[in-house]
Amino acid sequence: MARVVVDVMLKPEILDPQGQAVQRALPRLGFDGIAIAEVRQGKRFELEVDGPVDDAALTRIQELADTFLANTVIEDFTVKVEPS
Repeated sequence: MARVVVDVMLKPEILDPQGQAVQRALPRLGFDGIAIAEVRQGKRFELEVDGPVDDAALTRIQELADTFLANTVIEDFTVKVEPS
């Protein structure tokens, strides 16, 4: 069994209010003294795949991410196979 990870993030030009809220809250929560220029929030999907992850399986997972997991108008995604 293999694990494929799909990370979905807002495109850089899209405003991220949740990330901004986290960034503003950090000093209030005692995490000051760290020079964090920006916080972006995203989604992570972990897919357990039966059998090998060959090129055909990766192509299908790319299609899945493109049509179902990410809103490609405002989000980018990456697909990677985790080592077993």
